[in-house]
Amino acid sequence: MISFKAALALGYALTVSTAFAGELVINSDQSDPAPKKAMETLLEGFKAAHPDVTVKWNNFDHEGYKSAIRNFLTADAPDIVSWYSGNRMAPFVKAGLFEDVTDLWTENKLDDQLKSAVKSMEIDGKKWGIPYSYYQWGIYYRKDIFEKEGITPPKNWAELIAACEKIKAAGMTPFAIGTKALWPTGGWFDYLDLRVNGYEFHMDLTAGKVPYTDPKVKAVFEKWAELVKPGYFLQNHAAIDWQDAIPQFVQGKAPMYLMGNFAVAAMVDGGLKEDQIGFLQFPEITAGIPMAEDAPTESFHMPSGAKNKEDARKFLAYLATPEAQTKMNDVLGQLPVNNQSAKSNDPFLKAGFEMLANAYALAQFYDRDAPAEMAKAGMEGFQQFMVKPDAVDTILERLEKARGRIYK
Repeated sequence: MISFKAALALGYALTVSTAFAGELVINSDQSDPAPKKAMETLLEGFKAAHPDVTVKWNNFDHEGYKSAIRNFLTADAPDIVSWYSGNRMAPFVKAGLFEDVTDLWTENKLDDQLKSAVKSMEIDGKKWGIPYSYYQWGIYYRKDIFEKEGITPPKNWAELIAACEKIKAAGMTPFAIGTKALWPTGGWFDYLDLRVNGYEFHMDLTAGKVPYTDPKVKAVFEKWAELVKPGYFLQNHAAIDWQDAIPQFVQGKAPMYLMGNFAVAAMVDGGLKEDQIGFLQFPEITAGIPMAEDAPTESFHMPSGAKNKEDARKFLAYLATPEAQTKMNDVLGQLPVNNQSAKSNDPFLKAGFEMLANAYALAQFYDRDAPAEMAKAGMEGFQQFMVKPDAVDTILERLEKARGRIYK
């Protein structure tokens, strides 16, 4: 028999635990209008499926969130956090701050449905979150100009060089680009490295495991030089931003553009019709290397310090469903990672869905896969190379010194 005082204490403890049972705390950075609406859509669907769970959603602005996540994961962890896949999640995994959710993938047969994102969600053979949205990168081109010049969309490097030669001979510059903000150079480096050396090498490089003076890295720049030296990029690219290069594409002065799918809206706003724009996968360079793609991927994770792991697992399982991902990405104007999701009628999203659903693996983009300091140094080097390709050895030596300093 327990005393009245002990019974009272036990009753109070049960009351408190019941009050907080079923509350799911989510921290995320969906502060822009479309992501905020997409998150609201997701939470409405989740609450309808799990009416017994009360959701508390804390929404942060992007920059504030980057600092805040490091604090709350260690001090007072929520049950779910938004973050990114690949090397960006690695520090939290290595520090033991993210929960292993491999069992969720197994129970829900997600390796097939989320196939293209498997490698970017895996560390040490375990899965550390659920990816739900991404968008494609690739080469957008002027279909009407290609038809006029008799150019077939290139599928390998030799065909790409031949297309560039034809375009240049017709008085145009093959590629639009603006590198003032540096990051567009990251897309070029990513794709050249993914196609020359493959996904695993690229991930090791951005994780700091490979020297920038490695001959394989030099080989990437040798391919890049085959486009830089003949003048296949806009001459003044270092002085303009990516949007400033769009008119050159629209006016037909530079009929190809390696860019993310968000650029299509600017192209159409500039005066092009959708049927004047084509999309092609970045061509093969080294034969036999599986085709990985740049596809910045949004994901949710369960902190290891979560207080309500049962409901957190329900949320992640719901997030992984084709229906939830279809609804969210309809609002976002992006692509669901689940390959069973409904396909968009948008021709570019349709092309991106097919390409990414069948990709060997997904890189997250150079400035996500590499730490911020290395990304800045790397992209400064890439821009310098595009202006002064003969300085390649000096640039790679400088990047190697940066690698030695940054990855400790």
